[in-house]
Amino acid sequence: MVPKKNQFRNRDIPAEVLVEGIFKGDKALLAKAITLLESTRPDHFEKANSVIEKCLSKPNSSIRLGITGVPGVGKSSFIEVLGSLLTSLGKKVAVLAVDPTSSLSKGSILGDKTRMQSLSKDLNAFIRPSPSGSSLGGVARKTRESIILCEAAGYDVILVETVGVGQSETAVHSMVDFFLLLKLSGAGDELQGIKRGIMEMADAIAINKADGSNLERAKLAVVEFTRALHLYPPKENGWTPKVMQCSASENTGIREIWEMVEDFVAHNKESGHFDQKRKTQNKNWFLQTVDEHLKLFFHQKKTFVEAQDKMLRAIDENKISPFYAAKMLLDDVTKEL
Repeated sequence: MVPKKNQFRNRDIPAEVLVEGIFKGDKALLAKAITLLESTRPDHFEKANSVIEKCLSKPNSSIRLGITGVPGVGKSSFIEVLGSLLTSLGKKVAVLAVDPTSSLSKGSILGDKTRMQSLSKDLNAFIRPSPSGSSLGGVARKTRESIILCEAAGYDVILVETVGVGQSETAVHSMVDFFLLLKLSGAGDELQGIKRGIMEMADAIAINKADGSNLERAKLAVVEFTRALHLYPPKENGWTPKVMQCSASENTGIREIWEMVEDFVAHNKESGHFDQKRKTQNKNWFLQTVDEHLKLFFHQKKTFVEAQDKMLRAIDENKISPFYAAKMLLDDVTKEL
């Protein structure tokens, strides 16, 4: 039975209550479950794992859409317009937005609900901002698990917004079905079209803010990026990445982009690549979780922390190279295992 409001305000909510609430689409309990996932308390780990395991067993037909781009490209505005379009089509939309964490204050603004005021009020939308913390690439440590919970709650489309800096593109690409890269025209961005990496990963490129005096530059950018994409080898799934233009502020081109995503999904499901990529996502999830727990395991060992501090002092005094210090540290600690 789903608890009455505030029933568990001052104590932990049982895992079975969280799961039942998630299955019924309760946004409050979904949010509490994601908070549980993000907790670093050891006693929360087993409980969170229990919730994830039960949610994994629920069938779903969701689409995981990753959206990235440099800060200022208009990701939040684009997502709000796209999300509103999807809810108008009868779909339930979850937005997992990752905010950068300050390396100094360790804080995050978490202002996505403020930036997406209209969508945040939509009954068929769920917006969850999370701090990136120390995660590489600006994707929150528990984003994958959050996707699973949102799918179990009945959300048809999961939009994952990244910080758009560092290795965020690689991180989000490994957990979504479709990877959309937002670009700007008239900001020197066209020159990035000849670079590998991010361009190779993109399933589509959208030139945002294609409006007003920027419209002609946007059309030119579409041509430039289309030419650049032809320099790359074809994708294994046979999909040819598209370049489109849109304007979130004028709500133009958004519907066409969604129709393209639907074509992509249909194409990949027919060829079998959709299911294959989901299996690859799970393998990556496993490997990265192993890495995460190994790191956590070592940093919780007192002997490792003490040995690490000793090596840091030696490095500071130029008595040893960082590379050799790392090898010695791991050699000494692994002898205890």
